[in-house]
Amino acid sequence: MLKELELKVPPVVVFVIFSVAMYGIHAVDSTWLFLYVPLKEVWIGLLVLVSGYFGVSGVREFHRLSTTVDPTRPYKASKVVDSGVFAVTRNPMYVALYCLLLAWGVYLEDVLGLLVSLLFIVYMTRFQIKPEERILEEKFGTGYRDYKAKVRRWI
Repeated sequence: MLKELELKVPPVVVFVIFSVAMYGIHAVDSTWLFLYVPLKEVWIGLLVLVSGYFGVSGVREFHRLSTTVDPTRPYKASKVVDSGVFAVTRNPMYVALYCLLLAWGVYLEDVLGLLVSLLFIVYMTRFQIKPEERILEEKFGTGYRDYKAKVRRWI
């Protein structure tokens, strides 16, 4: 049954679901799990900047190399993208979404919300990234396996 979730829910939708869940947890009166964050606005700003860098750089690199950006159809990829930001992480757009979730958790100042944001990584790895990797390995073989050996999945 869980296999049916693979590559079905677009990552942006997963991000929205987790954002809403984090807010819901915060709204239920989690004052006992309040987290004071010194220089909160600075941390939020940095996380948003990092998110923007990874997200925009990833999309631009895909467009530059004329391959698909559609995360629900990795079989449409025309090449292994291993340049630019993809030399740092295999999943820059997912790193970008996670940085935004962290920024949201810092804004909410909620320990439980920040812990829930870690489930985003678990979900994305299981239902998005690993299925993508299987398809890309089938399609590109050794080229993709070599890339996987050199570059980390997240950071």
